[in-house]
Amino acid sequence: MTATPEKTPRRLAARTAAATVTLCLATGVGGAYAYWATVGAGSGAATNGTMATVTVEALVAGDSPQNTLVPGGTADVAVRAHNPNGHAVQVYAIRGNGAVTAVGNPAGCPATGTGVTFVEPAAPLAPTVSIPANSSVLITLQGAAAMSTASLSGCQGATFNLPVTLEARK
Repeated sequence: MTATPEKTPRRLAARTAAATVTLCLATGVGGAYAYWATVGAGSGAATNGTMATVTVEALVAGDSPQNTLVPGGTADVAVRAHNPNGHAVQVYAIRGNGAVTAVGNPAGCPATGTGVTFVEPAAPLAPTVSIPANSSVLITLQGAAAMSTASLSGCQGATFNLPVTLEARK
């Protein structure tokens, strides 16, 4: 005769426990998968202000012997930079922006073709120049104006307009 296993409360409890463990494991893994696979979506907003233009004027600085521009020589250039922004900016570069002209067209010195050039300083400027918010600074560029030996004698004592562009960064 074959023996049929009896369903005893102990065997029933063991089967129930095994099924519960299996069910817990299955839902635990599913729960972990749902936790790690969940994605969200939304939107955000930010505004970006614009930086106002920093303006600049350049002129040959002073009239002392070390700053006098003579044929074959150089002179310092003074650059006044105005920062209208509500934050400080750093002057990164100053570059020539067109032909140098004699102011007021003095006799014997052509308005253009004066032989005067603007010598650009290396960028970034060293030492660093910062312009505080809503203010201006005077920047002296050593030897940034040069006059060729071919300049006319009529340009002696003339004032020159040196068009430059200033690059400023926040």
